Amino acid sequence: MDAPQSALLPDGRRLHLQHGPIDLVIEAFGDREEVGAAYRQARDRFQTVLGELVEELPELRKPVGESAGRWTPAGPTAKRMMDAVWPHRHVFVTPMAAVAGSVADEVMMALVDGRDLQKAYINNSGDIAIHLTSGQALRLGIVGELFRPTIDSTAELTHDQPVRGVATSGWQGHSWSFGIADAVTVLADTAAAADVAATLIANAVDADHPAIERTPAATLDDHTDLGDALVTTAVGELDAGTVTAALDAGWAVASAMIECGRILGAALILRKKMQVVGEVLAAFPGR
Repeated sequence: MDAPQSALLPDGRRLHLQHGPIDLVIEAFGDREEVGAAYRQARDRFQTVLGELVEELPELRKPVGESAGRWTPAGPTAKRMMDAVWPHRHVFVTPMAAVAGSVADEVMMALVDGRDLQKAYINNSGDIAIHLTSGQALRLGIVGELFRPTIDSTAELTHDQPVRGVATSGWQGHSWSFGIADAVTVLADTAAAADVAATLIANAVDADHPAIERTPAATLDDHTDLGDALVTTAVGELDAGTVTAALDAGWAVASAMIECGRILGAALILRKKMQVVGEVLAAFPGR
């Protein structure tokens, strides 16, 4: 396993941490000395995150469910993953559905520990942990197509809102999806909670249509935690009715998650059509 890499980006403001598949971009705001100390804390914590996860990887790849009982991980990041997916155990889900958000949350905890920062974010390939103090805000960009990273809409996240995690999922993202969403962005109180919810809502944005191609996950990746489950590999032309029905299915799942208090808002996008659920994203066009 290669050693963890750490470097300031050319702008001199952001810290880049990379180790294997984990790729973090961190930006903290505040006094220069405080930011420097925070970056060192994040870097030090990051050194062992991947190794800790690898030690428990066989269990992290197993589906959770009531029949099997609740497994208790040893590592703190793995514990975050299990805590995030356990409320969704009634559907097929493994702790890996929350890995990116959990890593962001874990490093964020180290970043802010004992530091006087105004605000900060940690972006783990689109899954984002947020820190805001009183009077501070961050602007969120919504991307409608993951392969075309152009911001289609924006919203301001403030300290007074409970949002501290954002995640986006879709069939063309870095993880496989059962659904056909171009993008599902979820806001939650942690990045881990947003991560698993975005995955499950994106799975629910689905339809039965001849233009949709699916392939067993295991034939695409020998190490996948999805086994032989069919994942989406191509989405052709879809009629307006199919698009609306698929978004409605995802919207229903997202709405149920809001009612249960598992997420705070979601924006679902398919073929440039958006549906929004939750007061946090009320300014966006949609339902």
